[in-house]
Amino acid sequence: MAEIVIATASASSAEALLLQDELSGVLQQLSGDSGRASFDAEAPDERGGFYIARGSDGVLLGCAALRPLGKTDSATAELKRMFARPGFAGVGAALLMHAEGQARQLGYRAVYLSTRVVNARAVAFYRKHGYAPVEPWGKYVGAAQSVCLGKLL
Repeated sequence: MAEIVIATASASSAEALLLQDELSGVLQQLSGDSGRASFDAEAPDERGGFYIARGSDGVLLGCAALRPLGKTDSATAELKRMFARPGFAGVGAALLMHAEGQARQLGYRAVYLSTRVVNARAVAFYRKHGYAPVEPWGKYVGAAQSVCLGKLL
């Protein structure tokens, strides 16, 4: 596997939208919901970012986004649109490490995320990387299909 290179990009760039479309397709098949409604690529935030992973050969490998968890919690970032293309080992872990590092630089003390309970592979991945259950927030309160996880930085 070629080296993984991660760079900040616009969430509304053609490459970012391509990766988000792939993620939406996978989520739609897995859970019946594409996840598109939970992320607005046109709404950048100075305390967030969108990151694209590529191989050193330029091949697109995956993406991840950070944004503030909410208007009242300035200490917690939310991880969104995390996706690693199948067949490229280590991309998810590299993206997660990068996003956590960016969150630290942006002054966050924790990263939270929500995924579907049915997405057992994602739940296991996040748990393996130190994420544990946290209280649901916003639209995830009372949403039995979702699992909310977090990690202190």
